Amino acid sequence: MGGKITYFFLATVLVLVFGVVAMEGVLLLLTGEPAAMGMGAVAFALPVIGAWFLWHNTRFARSAHRLAREMAAEEGPAGEEPRRTPGGRIDRDAADAIFAERQAETEDAPGDWRAWFRLAVAYHDARDTPRARKAMQRAITLHDSAPADA
Repeated sequence: MGGKITYFFLATVLVLVFGVVAMEGVLLLLTGEPAAMGMGAVAFALPVIGAWFLWHNTRFARSAHRLAREMAAEEGPAGEEPRRTPGGRIDRDAADAIFAERQAETEDAPGDWRAWFRLAVAYHDARDTPRARKAMQRAITLHDSAPADA
C-alpha cells in the first residue's frame, strides 16, 4: 500500500509541476517577443509530453496489478520466493535458477499470459527491468486479447 501512496503523491506533484510549467509557457507566449514565444511553445509542449508518459506508465502499472490480482485469485499466494541475502536482496544465483525455469515454461506455452507474467517477475528478480517490462507488456496483451471464457 505504501507504494501506491508514494506513486499517487509523486504523480500529483508532477501534475502540479506540469501546470506551473504550462502557465509559464502561456505567459512567455503572451510576451510577443519571438525568442520568448519559442521558449513558451516548448514550455507548453513539455507538460503535454510528460502527461502522456505519466498516463502511459499509470495504465501499465494498473494493468500489471490487475493481472497480479487475477493470478493470486487463481493460484493462491505467490509460489516460490527466491532466497535472499542477509541484507534482504534477492540472491542472484537463486533468481537465475528460477528465471531458467520460467523461461522454459514460457517457451513451452508462448500464448499463455500467466507464463509471461511469471517470466516478467523472474526478469525483475534477476534485476533485468527492461526485459521484465517487455514480458509484462506481452502478458497484458495476451490477457486482454484472450476470449473472456478462456
